[in-house]
Amino acid sequence: MPPETQSALKLWVVLSRAHASISAHAVAHAADHSLSLTEFGILEALYHRGRMVLGEIQRRILVSSGGITFLVDRLAKKGLVIRQECPEDRRAKYVSLTREGTRIIREIFPSHAQVLADAMRGLTTAEQQEATQLLRSLGLTAAMGGLPESPSKLRARKKRS
Repeated sequence: MPPETQSALKLWVVLSRAHASISAHAVAHAADHSLSLTEFGILEALYHRGRMVLGEIQRRILVSSGGITFLVDRLAKKGLVIRQECPEDRRAKYVSLTREGTRIIREIFPSHAQVLADAMRGLTTAEQQEATQLLRSLGLTAAMGGLPESPSKLRARKKRS
């Protein structure tokens, strides 16, 4: 196996394990407040960005369109968010925090941020900043065509030939 392939595979494993370890802390903290991590992500996005349409929340927290509807429904049943009509687009719905949603996220966000900071204390602040830049570059390259043709597309092209 070429060294660059070995290096890429090693990086993938290390990234995956680091993500799983840090994510476990975030998941546990959200669960301590009777929220899933994705529900917490919705509340946090609304808290910091204000009212948003469902599609924008979906893109920010990386869930499917059906998933965002389900999650917002759950948060609405808990009394943490409300849906509002979008006058510019009748198909779209705005989502906003309720007073209770604002109170809860304002209360738990600082401790959640501290949980994540503690989980990442294995790197100095300077190393975290460098890692952020490197991983952003890696993600952008992969998202913008840094990936070769998918195996399923290759198989389909071979069948047509």
